[in-house]
Amino acid sequence: MTMSKYKDLTFYATQPHECSYLPAQQATTLFMDPAVTLEQELCSDLAEAGFRRSGVHIYRPDCAQCQACVPIRVPVNTFILRRSQRKTWNRNTSLQVSKVPANFQDEHYQLYQHYISQCHHDGDMYPASVEQYIAFLVDATEFTSFYEFREGNQLLAVSVVDHLQNSLSAVYTFYHPGYQQRSLGRYCILWLIEEARRLGLSYLHLGYWVHGCRKMNYKLEYRPAQIRVNHQWRPLK
Repeated sequence: MTMSKYKDLTFYATQPHECSYLPAQQATTLFMDPAVTLEQELCSDLAEAGFRRSGVHIYRPDCAQCQACVPIRVPVNTFILRRSQRKTWNRNTSLQVSKVPANFQDEHYQLYQHYISQCHHDGDMYPASVEQYIAFLVDATEFTSFYEFREGNQLLAVSVVDHLQNSLSAVYTFYHPGYQQRSLGRYCILWLIEEARRLGLSYLHLGYWVHGCRKMNYKLEYRPAQIRVNHQWRPLK
């Protein structure tokens, strides 16, 4: 995609601020004008160009001195389960998955709050609040869905996903931290890869891999993968 078709779009850069991933770095973020309607074609093209969505905001890192945040996606038709991933898949075959609208549900929020308090209590998303949760995940697009992962009646995980023209974009996944043996976060990604393949799509976007950030290294597990470097998608080696 060439950005020339969107030459009239306006983007705004933030002032430098502390980086959420690399504390020693200062970060700058580029945001699209939030007044622009988030249509599927636009969001698809911007995802292709390395942008992400958070609530009503479309953004990408725009740091002058650091290029550690790299867009990463999985070409789903060439993805092959590794041995450890097959074990994770088999461990979770009893889960039932349902696609539901991106609406506020207290059950979802309670799981999100528990996840943030247990898994990200040292991050800038803690403590969780209803307002922050709505702005982050419920203020979505008409092509956003929540995928519920349940064991019987118990909600174990939720993946928030944008359905783009040739891909799925994994916006965020939160899960019950008390089931570590299930590797729920990894399983949700594996399931979304299979779902994208089932839908006849080409890619699953995983957001940014951040070189030097240990918490982001899990995104390197899904091979073959592609990263966007110098305005081009290239195989991750």
